Amino acid sequence: MRILSTTVLVSAAVAATALAQVAPAPFTVAETGQAFQSLADAVNAIGDRKGTVVIAPGTYRQCAVQQGGDVTFTAAAPGTAIFDGAICEGKGALVLRGRASKVDGIVFQNLRVPDGNGAGIRLESGNLTVTNSLFRNSEQGILAGDAPQNSVTIDKSTFRHLGRCDRDLDCAHGVYIGRYGSLTVTRSRFDQGDGGHYLKTRTPRVTITDNSFDDSAGHLTNYMIDLSNGASGTISGNEMVQGKDKDNHSAFITVAPEGREHDSAGLTIANNSASFVPGLQRSSSFVANFTDDAVKIGANKLASGIKVSDRR
Repeated sequence: MRILSTTVLVSAAVAATALAQVAPAPFTVAETGQAFQSLADAVNAIGDRKGTVVIAPGTYRQCAVQQGGDVTFTAAAPGTAIFDGAICEGKGALVLRGRASKVDGIVFQNLRVPDGNGAGIRLESGNLTVTNSLFRNSEQGILAGDAPQNSVTIDKSTFRHLGRCDRDLDCAHGVYIGRYGSLTVTRSRFDQGDGGHYLKTRTPRVTITDNSFDDSAGHLTNYMIDLSNGASGTISGNEMVQGKDKDNHSAFITVAPEGREHDSAGLTIANNSASFVPGLQRSSSFVANFTDDAVKIGANKLASGIKVSDRR
């Protein structure tokens, strides 16, 4: 009986090892069918070409750097591929410096670094498109540098429990796009901020439409939309709710608070709504304009206590 038990155990162990060996690798390059255990290896296999990394359901403590090419990162099923806590180059889960990048259906969470700018996506060059993705419980969702010839597009994504303004470091924000050529944000949600602005950009052109900015559970937050150096374009169809716990409650949208680099006379802000959480009474401005540019402010639904605009 003892010999039989040992044989059974050995057979079971061999079977388990065989199953482990044939278990599919989670990162597959769609164009070639190659599968990898490492996200970085999958990205490197695409190299400077165009390719798609399909990510199997799971929670991964991995990160990757895209050095070139046109790479799409997509979850096999939206919301089931989670990148949790792993940081590349002290910057983010995905560090992107290729010609173009697309991110679809991925969750980024628990990303922090010593300089306070831990991000789901750290964008350094190339066009970026993000869809159906969730960024949460991190210092920043998306942080982009300067690439005046490129664009950033965000659609149907959520940015939750992001931002910080502590430790005597520069603030982090839900989304911070530097001097890119343009920014488009549509059908997305920003909520429960932990400091800084929900959306900050230095791009000369913006399209920010049909989004929700819900600050009701925010903590020491600042503006909903900060056009740091001014911009042309459209802000419309957005719903904004300001919460009680603010570091700065003086405005919902700002135009060039850090210096005018772009003419904002071509900016239209219309068909938005702005209010306070129930029971909160205070004064604020919907648009704070730090320039003499004639921003076009159309009809917006503003709660009592919210002034249409002021010049600062």
